[in-house]
Amino acid sequence: MAAASVFAEGYKSAPYWWEASPLSTEAAPELPAEADVAVIGSGYTGLHAALQAARGGLATVVLEAEAPGWGCSTRNGGQVSTSVKPGYASLAQRYGAEIAEGILRDGQASLDFTRDFIAAEGIDASFRAVGRFHGAHLAKSYDQLAREIAAPNPSLETGAYMVPRAKMAAELGTGAYHGGVVFPRHASLDPGKYHAGLMRLCREAGVQIIPQCRVTELERLRPGFRLRTERGALRAGQVVLATNGYSGPLSPWHQRRVIPIGSYVIATEALDPALMDRLFPTDRILSDTRKLVYYYRPSPDRSRVLFGGRVSLSEADPERTGPILLRELVKLFPELAGTRICHSWSGTVAFSFDTLAHTGTDDGLHYAMGYCGSGVGMAGYLGHRIGKRLAGEEDTLPWTGRVPVPTRPFYTGSPWFLAPSVLVYRIRDRFGW
Repeated sequence: MAAASVFAEGYKSAPYWWEASPLSTEAAPELPAEADVAVIGSGYTGLHAALQAARGGLATVVLEAEAPGWGCSTRNGGQVSTSVKPGYASLAQRYGAEIAEGILRDGQASLDFTRDFIAAEGIDASFRAVGRFHGAHLAKSYDQLAREIAAPNPSLETGAYMVPRAKMAAELGTGAYHGGVVFPRHASLDPGKYHAGLMRLCREAGVQIIPQCRVTELERLRPGFRLRTERGALRAGQVVLATNGYSGPLSPWHQRRVIPIGSYVIATEALDPALMDRLFPTDRILSDTRKLVYYYRPSPDRSRVLFGGRVSLSEADPERTGPILLRELVKLFPELAGTRICHSWSGTVAFSFDTLAHTGTDDGLHYAMGYCGSGVGMAGYLGHRIGKRLAGEEDTLPWTGRVPVPTRPFYTGSPWFLAPSVLVYRIRDRFGW
């Protein structure tokens, strides 16, 4: 079909989640001259940190370069996992058994925290423990998955189980996979509603949220910091850097340790309910074993499909990537041929060189970053832990904060190696290397 025909009437190049939770257009309040805590970035990390700091009695301000929530906290797929990509064996080889177990416990804690926080705070975020189906795109990938879930994992019981190809129909209406594995504890939510709920809680706690206020310089004082912004200057006792995939030259040390990568998502037009039931009988969140992974799911009301992934060698316009994503979706589900796109958008995630999230503190400068595409749970969890430290209610780092944060020689924040890496991953995905 012609590219123009894949866009539905009323198509928007904006996140589907903004329909139910539009970004705030409120006028920015006046920038205060000083605060106990200044948080840079208004995503899950920043808002969770700000909330706990304010509830701990600290004067807290959140500085956002765009509208609150403009970044990946309202652009993601709404999939909540245990957030740690390396397995136990790999982590134990790197750091030893104790740290490996601790990092994996952090991952499980991030999922548990997200579930419990949303329930305790009464946030209507469509949170559901639907489980994840992770499909094997090659026969050898199925065997690898089976070995991985059979391997001893002293940190936690995942409850994962294999689904052979012969029983795939009960999980997913596609013949594209050679079976897969189900992680029954993984969950889904509505990212826009989750973020809106966090905004409400922060305002109720007295947090000042200042949009359109890009921080242009971060200067250390003795004690504290001076932050120069597009709206003036602010002094703060402590600072939280919560910019993740949108980190720039404000802190070169952090910029050198995260790799910004664009991820692209589409939402289809509304589909026939019987078709949705046939293709997605379990309502799970979904991903597969490709290095260039696809992630997808039914929308919370099961009216359409949301489908995301990396489909270009370099960053591209969502109106160009949208039709490519739709073609990949139809390859998985031929019954969706002729379906059109109602929304196509992108967001910038941050990968670390060791595929682990990291958090830490440097003389009053706190950070969490490098969620590697699994930040819906981990970003909030690590932000919450930062907030507890700011409020003096906790003095230990999560296990993810007890290992080095690697970089590479000559890397300054611009991923010149991304295009050749994507090309290599495509070749590996095709042949299973």
